[in-house]
Amino acid sequence: MLRTPNPNFSLESTYYPQLLQRVFTRREVIPPQNDVLWRIKLGAVRTLTWSEDGTFITLGYWGTGDIIGYPLSKIKPYQIVCLTSVELTVLPPNLWHQDINALLAHIQQAEELLSIVHRKPISQRLWQFLLWLSDKFGQNIEQGNLINIHLTHQEIAEVLNTTRVTVTRLLQEFEAQGTIERHKRLIILPH
Repeated sequence: MLRTPNPNFSLESTYYPQLLQRVFTRREVIPPQNDVLWRIKLGAVRTLTWSEDGTFITLGYWGTGDIIGYPLSKIKPYQIVCLTSVELTVLPPNLWHQDINALLAHIQQAEELLSIVHRKPISQRLWQFLLWLSDKFGQNIEQGNLINIHLTHQEIAEVLNTTRVTVTRLLQEFEAQGTIERHKRLIILPH
């Protein structure tokens, strides 16, 4: 007899029912723990640091299925901020070896974002960043691919090492050219 898979089935909860799950709200900072990695079950976070003058430096954006945690970085200060409501599962050190593919994906995503940040001119940098966000957080809708994560122009500027004014101007140019569409405060990349 064929059984329909249970959408609530989780290998982690089946084999390791003791794994702690936590929910954080939008804008909440995930508390630092040097011996814990987290798997994102739902939601999105941003990892960041800041310079001596207080300028924020985005290190990455992470979503469902990604592994995050303070042990993954040697950067100080380092913070993990929730961009949405986030559900996390704790991965204690004795289980880290089982998630080598997720850890490799973390490295690959960080390198990909780093390569985008160094593109020139800034319009190309912004466009590549939008494509990256679309691949990572995109939702296919009738009009195109909706980047289903809210980022302010300032947050985008921080990632791309430019100004908010430049991001706003370029997004307006992209919209006038039909390269992007806006839906409320979200961006759509048309088909």
